[in-house]
Amino acid sequence: MKQKVLFASTNRGKFLELKAPLAAHGIDLVLPLDLGLPTAPPQVDEDRPTYEGNARKKAQAYALWSGMPTLADDTGLEVECLGGAPGIYSARYAGPGAGSKENKLKLLKVLVKEKKNRRARFVSTLVLHWPNGKSVEANGSLEGAIATAERGTGGFGYDTLFEVETRGRTLAELKGAGEIVDTHRTRALSGLIAKLR
Repeated sequence: MKQKVLFASTNRGKFLELKAPLAAHGIDLVLPLDLGLPTAPPQVDEDRPTYEGNARKKAQAYALWSGMPTLADDTGLEVECLGGAPGIYSARYAGPGAGSKENKLKLLKVLVKEKKNRRARFVSTLVLHWPNGKSVEANGSLEGAIATAERGTGGFGYDTLFEVETRGRTLAELKGAGEIVDTHRTRALSGLIAKLR
């Protein structure tokens, strides 16, 4: 029987990226609404200064709420010429309440004069936390560059702008074509699984 693990998010893109690899290791990743609990999932303020801190805070809150082992993710896009911004603020880069579209438009606007150095990387931290207080965490990254315009229909978030190093296409183009991509998140997951062994 597969071990059920709660995913501390409602982001289906992230959930689907992690569900199949975890299933191959006997772990059934589930979303908060799948549990049918009488209380709503916690609203976690991601106010920590690091990816690890934010992921840890989410994992702990959801594990306490559900009584289940919980996996949380915190991911950011770091652009070299912007000193690593937007970083931990990637999901709210365009301000409170802004969505993915607004975040990408802001990034393109900020980079409009930058023609040469558009190098960037995605960084992801995963934390698996148990209600008894035990936790395991791992990091992963993916190198690339920011395209001058959106390309592709797959993926989510900044995927239409992130051109994967050595592939010459954006994550959205690769995912839209059904190609297997070893992403920052799957690399973090590989590290996590290695620690669990």
